[in-house]
Order: sequence, then structure tokens, then C-alpha cells
Amino acid sequence: MRYRTIGTDPATRREVSVLSLGAMLFGTATDEATSYAILDRYVEAGGTFIDTSDNYAFWQNGGQGGESEELLGRWRRSRGVGAEVFIATKLGARPLAPGTSYVDNPEGLSAKVIRESAERSRERLGVDRLDLLYAHIEDRTVSLRETVEGFAELVGEGTVGLLGASNHRAWRVERARSIAAAAGLPGYEVLQYHRSYLPPRLDLPSELDPDGDVGWVGPDLASYLRAEPHLALVAYSPLLKGAYARPDRLGVEYDLPSTPARLAALHAVAAETGGTVNQVVLAWLMGGDIPAIALVGASSVAQLDESLAAVDLVLTAEQRARLDAAR
Repeated sequence: MRYRTIGTDPATRREVSVLSLGAMLFGTATDEATSYAILDRYVEAGGTFIDTSDNYAFWQNGGQGGESEELLGRWRRSRGVGAEVFIATKLGARPLAPGTSYVDNPEGLSAKVIRESAERSRERLGVDRLDLLYAHIEDRTVSLRETVEGFAELVGEGTVGLLGASNHRAWRVERARSIAAAAGLPGYEVLQYHRSYLPPRLDLPSELDPDGDVGWVGPDLASYLRAEPHLALVAYSPLLKGAYARPDRLGVEYDLPSTPARLAALHAVAAETGGTVNQVVLAWLMGGDIPAIALVGASSVAQLDESLAAVDLVLTAEQRARLDAAR
């Protein structure tokens, strides 16, 4: 396993594995025994960075979520896991009632919600402090200042370590960080966004934003990350839910002239390295010009092992240039 440091404050920064394990479906679609086996294998391989949310996975049973956090809490207690495993969670997108969703009825990012939801996450996870807490989606019904101050209060009290944001427009991230900096408060230091080798169309309206997909690392956010190298990027869904192995699963957003050429380059490099296409994608991501922590899911130990092997796959400069140049 390889590791990198996230965060800048000596009191809260942490060294984490460059491959993060997503626990989204643990406790729902992935049963407890399988979830435990995957978690055990991940830690055995040196993994230290697990990701969840307070709303995972509400869509599986029409509830409000929380099953993933609850399972991680049980796993931690059963294995005696402590601070050596870094757990990130999110709030803001939990449905306020069963049968609703983050689109029509999210909990939001008011100071009250931040405090109460963070407390419930700590209880479900069985921890005194949340290592990393993300604002999961934007909430434009409350002021950014209220959100910034709400998160900062928890850091000041010691119940939260690092702060992050996911699925926010780049200008909203910068504005929130500027508010925090001007007030001498902790701000977002980790950004969790969708990034992968195949670029999609970003102009298609999405359920969160009529101006297009707000979750992808688009040109504005990529430029921002290059200008702010101390920010850490955690890239979720890098394997496109298995679509690299099954391109027929690619959605309409990947119907671009560049897609066939990039897939051909990807398969050629995989053949040269002896790795799988998924492993090449992860190696490309973790060693790129915007270095990312790859956040991968797994429904079996075998799937996890394939991703773990990508940590040791190093692409040559020529291979990386060929992948980047494919159009």
C-alpha cells in the first residue's frame, strides 16, 4: 500500500492510503458477512481510509439511510478497530422522511442539521470524533456563512477532524473556503468528486443542477485543484460501475467522438502491463497530474483484490502520454 497526507493543520491532518474503500452498500445490497470479509481484507492489505455517508443507502429500501454507518460501527467494535482506520462520512443529503430523497427532501446544511446529524453519525459509527466530514451536496437555502461556521464549531470542539465538500460547484467551494479563511476558521480541505479516465458530457442537466453534472471534476474544478495543490481530491466511482469491462453499460453521457479512441488506448496499455483495464484506470488516476485518492467499491473480496493490485502498477511516461493524448 502507498499513503499520502491529507490536511494541513498538524492537529487534524492524517496519512491515509491512496486507495480508499467505499462502504456505500455495506449493510444493504452487500450483506454483513461479505462486508466484514471485504473490510478485513482491505485492512490486512494496509488500507486505512474508509468512506461512507449518513444517507447510504436509502434507495435500497426506501428508508433514510444510515445502514452503512451502523455496519461500520459493528465491524469496528467486533474487530477492536481504533484510530488506525480513518473513516470519512457525509451529511446534508439524508432524506428527511422515508420514501423521499436528496432531490426533493434533503436534510440540508443548516447549523442545526450539521450538529445533530454529525452527532448521529458519531453514534452509529461508535467514534468520539469523525475523522473527515463532508458537505455531501449544496444547500442554497441557508447562507454559506452559516454552513461554514456550523462545520467549524465541530472542529473547534474536537468532534470532527478534517472538513470536505462533494458535489458542489467550484465557485461555491472557493467562496466557502474564503469565508472560512477570512474568519480564521477551518475550511474544506478534501474534495470528493467523480473522476475517471473517460470524460463524459458535463452539459446534460442533472438531478442536482440544471446547468449540468455538478459531481464530476470538470475544467473549472480541475483548474482549481492545480492552483491549490494542498487540497486533496478523492475520486469516487472511478471504475464507472464496471463499464470499462462492459462498455455496453456506458450511458449516453459517454457518447462522444473521443470514447472509442480512449477505450482502445486503455486496452492497449492494459495488454502491455499485464493488468486489467480497471487497474490501468486506477493507476492513471492515482499517478496523474492531479493526483487523486481512488475511492473504490467492492461487492466481493475478489473485486477488492483487483483494485488493491492497481496500487503497485506504475505507468511509464510514454504510456501515460498515450492515454492522455487519445481522442
